[in-house]
Order: sequence, then C-alpha cells, then structure tokens
Amino acid sequence: MAMASFNVSASPNEQTKIKQIAQLAEYVGVDYVAAVGNGEILDPDEYQEMTEFSHVIIEQAGQLSGQTNEFDTVKAQAKALHTAIANKASVADVRAASSALRESLLIFMPQLSLPTSLLAVEQTKALFAANCSMCHGLSGQGDGPLAKDLSPEPTNFTDEERATNRSLMGLFDAVSNGIDDTPMVAFTQFNEQQRWSLAFYVGSLAFKDVQKPQNVEQNITASQIVNLNPAQLSAGQSEAQAHYVKWLRGNPEQLFSANKNPITVTRTQLLAAQAAHAKGNYSQASDLAISAYLDGFELVENNLNAYDETLRKNIEVQLMSLRQTFKNEKDTAVVAEKVNAALTQLAKADSMLNETKLTDGALLSASLIILLREGLEALLVVIALMTVLIKTKRQDALKYVHIGWVTALIAGGLTWAAAQTLIEISGASREVMEGAGALFAAVILLYVGVWMHSKTSAQQWQKYIKDNIDKRLESGTLWGLAGLSFIAVYREVFETVLFYQSLLTQSSPAQYSSIASGFAIAIAILAIITWVLIKYSIKLPVAKFFAITTYLLFALSFVLMGKAVIALQEADIIGITSLPMSFDIAWLGIKSTWQGIIAQVCVFAIFSFYIFKSKNQ
Repeated sequence: MAMASFNVSASPNEQTKIKQIAQLAEYVGVDYVAAVGNGEILDPDEYQEMTEFSHVIIEQAGQLSGQTNEFDTVKAQAKALHTAIANKASVADVRAASSALRESLLIFMPQLSLPTSLLAVEQTKALFAANCSMCHGLSGQGDGPLAKDLSPEPTNFTDEERATNRSLMGLFDAVSNGIDDTPMVAFTQFNEQQRWSLAFYVGSLAFKDVQKPQNVEQNITASQIVNLNPAQLSAGQSEAQAHYVKWLRGNPEQLFSANKNPITVTRTQLLAAQAAHAKGNYSQASDLAISAYLDGFELVENNLNAYDETLRKNIEVQLMSLRQTFKNEKDTAVVAEKVNAALTQLAKADSMLNETKLTDGALLSASLIILLREGLEALLVVIALMTVLIKTKRQDALKYVHIGWVTALIAGGLTWAAAQTLIEISGASREVMEGAGALFAAVILLYVGVWMHSKTSAQQWQKYIKDNIDKRLESGTLWGLAGLSFIAVYREVFETVLFYQSLLTQSSPAQYSSIASGFAIAIAILAIITWVLIKYSIKLPVAKFFAITTYLLFALSFVLMGKAVIALQEADIIGITSLPMSFDIAWLGIKSTWQGIIAQVCVFAIFSFYIFKSKNQ
C-alpha cells in the first residue's frame, strides 16, 4: 500500500471528529442543490437535513481543541458554512465554503493507505451488484428495488453534477463507515482493496463516456484524485485540464498501471512535493522529491543517455537540488520557479523518449552497457575471492563463493518479484540496500587488500600458510567469503532488473531481440573476462599475484566507497555538499561532492600508508 501523508497533529479522538466533519461537509456540498435555489427552499426535508448537518459540523468543530490555535480556521470555516446555509446562499457559495473547510481538514487527517491495485472491473461490478444494487440499482442510478422506501433516497452515481463535487475519499468513508442518520450502512465485511475498488467504481460512473484528451499535462496524483473532488482539481485550470480530471475519474486504472512511465512518476511526485511544501510540510516535500528521482527518473537515465547525455545530467542536478529547496526554502514562489524549470526539462526528456523510439543498435548498446556496468564490479570481487582460494590451494572452499553469488542472483530475482506483487520497495529503500552493501564490501575489500599486501613476499606467504591458513579458513572465514560474494552480487541484481524493465518499456516487441542480443553479448564478455583473469592470475608467482591482487582490491574498494556514498546521498542518508566545480566519473564512483571525495581520499590514504610502510621495512 502507498501512503498519502498529512501533517497529523490531532489526537485519535479528534481525528475521528475531523473525518466526520469532512464527510458531512462534502455531503452538504453535494446535496444542497436539491434544497435551495435562487434563495428559496426547494425541498423542506432536504433543507432541514442540510441545517441539521451544519449544526453537527459546528458542534464537532467546537470540540476540537489543539494546544495552539491550529483549529481556529476550521472552526471559522464551519461557522461560515452554517451561516451560508442559514441564509439560503447560492449553491456555488455553499460548495465553496464546503470545499474550503474540507481542504483545511485535510492537513489534520490521519495517514490514509491508498491502494497499489484495484480489483478487476468485472469483479468490482459483481461486488456492487451483490451488495449495492438493491438500493442504488444495477447501473448506479439510485433506482434499485428498495430506493422508493428509503429517506434520503440512494445516491445516483451517474449524476455528473453530484459526482463533480464528491471526492473518492468521501465515497470510501461512506463504504467503510456508513453515513449517520441515513440508510447507508458500513460494509465492514469487505477488505480494504474491495472498499477502495467500490469507491473508485461508483466514482467513475458519471464520467465513463468522457474521451481521453490529447496533449494535456498528466499531473494528477493518486493522492489528489482521492482527496479532492473534480471541481476542486479543476479550479483555475484550463478546459482541457478539467476534461482530463473527469477522464481520469472515469478511468482510474490509469493510476494503477503496472508499468508506469518513470517520467510521469517523477512529474507526479514533484507536483505532490510542491503541494506538500505549500502546506508547510517541508520534510514530506523533501521525501517526495527523493522519490521523484529514485522511483522515476533514475530508471530512464540509461535510456536518455542514448539521446542526450547533457540533458540527463542537467535533470539529475535539478532533482538533487530540489530536495534541499523543498526542505529549506520557505518562499513558495522560489519553489514554484525551480519546479517549473525541472518540469520543462522533464517534458523535453519525455518527448525524446516517447516520440522517437530507440533504434535497434541503440537498444543493443544500452542493454550491453547496463549489464557490463552493473555486473563488472561484482564479477571482479568474486574473481578476486576465487583466485585467492585457488592460489592458496583451497579449491575445496570455492563452493562457498559460488553459494554466495548464486544465492544472490536468486534472492535478487525474488526481491524484484516480491516488489512487483507482494510488497512495495521504494527507490530510497533500494538505494539504502545498495549503498550499505557497497560500503560493507568496500571496507572488507580494503581490509583484505591490506592483509594481502602484508603477504607479498614468498617467504611471508609460506610462513602464513604453514601457521594459519587451515585454522583461519575452518573457523568461519569460509562463510564470510560466501557473505561477501553474496553482497557484491545482490546489491546489483535488483537494480539491474529494474533498468532492463525500463528499457523494455521504451521499445516495441519487435525490438526485444536487440535487447536480448545486448544482454547475451555482455554475458559473453563477462565470461571471457572471467576466464582470462583466472587463467593468467593463477600462473603468476605468489608475490606478483598478491601484489597485483592487492592493487585490484584497493581499486575496487575505492570505486565501491564512492558508489556507496552516492547511493546513500540519493537516499538522503548522507548530506550533499557540492564542490566548486562539477564533474561525474561514473565508472570510478567519483562525483563532485565533498562527502564522496573525502570518503575516497580516506581509502586512498590508507592504501598509500601501507605501501609507504612496506617500502620502509
């Protein structure tokens, strides 16, 4: 489940009252049109109900008592709504008062779990027919067999005016909790996905015939479509944008597509971050900005590089900068300017990726580079471990290294599968896993490199074998080797699969063979590298082998340390302090931040210290 977060500063009891006020305010905004027109009462019973609901809203709002004056606005808006109803104000005025009250209440709402998927439409229709049609009718027009005997009458979900002023959250609350003093009961026997599916289904009925608009910014998030009604989402927007809002309400499956466009994810999260920032939720805005990069743009960086590497770098810099802007900048105008600049660049990237398909050659190249880039580091770590064991005549221990990397491949695949179906693994969590794994591997490789450097002479090595090797390898080191092999491979597998998944979305089925060819060529190249390194490293004299392997391990430690810092910075675990100049050497893990440079300098300093120390002995 995804979470729609708000600034919760109310107690559980107050949160219950807030939800009730929000539900009643929306109900009044929807039904007032049947009670009053042109300052005259149209239906005395409906008007009496509106009056009673407004009294309940005033009473519930009066019971909200924060430590500060945080509920003063809510209380004032509740009184304004009550006054508008008492004065028989226009429908537009009452709906404006209702919307203003609901928007203020949203700040205090508890965290709401949004569905990551809905039931199939046919399943939802069957659920509706079995449980709702007796009152609301099979088509949702409020004309079921029991409708005439009910007061108030069941809602006609196909009435576009009503639906335009009804939020999905209000519908979900009605399904989950019922509506007091009405025949609408709570359907507590349904699970959360069933209740959400019903809410989205009945909320779509009035907009089923709306055609999808062309050339419209698709910038509505799942949280917005749930919490705000179409009238609120369309306020101040163009006619085309208002049309898009209605189409989205009629076709909510768009929000739950298994293969969302990563650029769309980035755009959606940025706009959600901007909305959170405008409400003063700066930490939440920063978290959403992190998600905009890690859950969206990062997945198409390889693809965009094939078109315009400079554009890719510019967008990456903008997205990284926006994190700090959302967290530290209080001026909404400054934030809006930076968000709009990023959205403009994203639109350019989206146009590039969608309007011009990658050629077969570009897909093959991208596929090849993804696997070589993500797999080479892991391969070198595994080969280094294998060659050390072979050189020390401990071939019997090779199975532990193999257990490590094979288990990592399986675990990585299962993690990806679980992320697609069972659990949600955010981009930030993915980067933390990768960063922590890289940091651990860097430290271990640095330690092993120092240890191997102390054994570079044949005499030292023979003495070590005689005194220690059997004891050390039999006391837990073997499983340590398996663990290092596992971590080196696992940290790359999950992200590699995501990169290939993104590449597939940018290609047609006829081009899948090009991606497969690039993958196969990369496997062949990695296999050749493995054969060459193992074959020729074994032939080296012990001293030279250990000297060369030492430099290799130090180099891997240097690269992995840089990549660990980058990953943890992207997950917002480590801060980002940019250097005066900008540079990015991806294959060395070097980026222009003080944190990354200092970490890699420390690795280099340790390496230099032991080299200098050995030369003076």
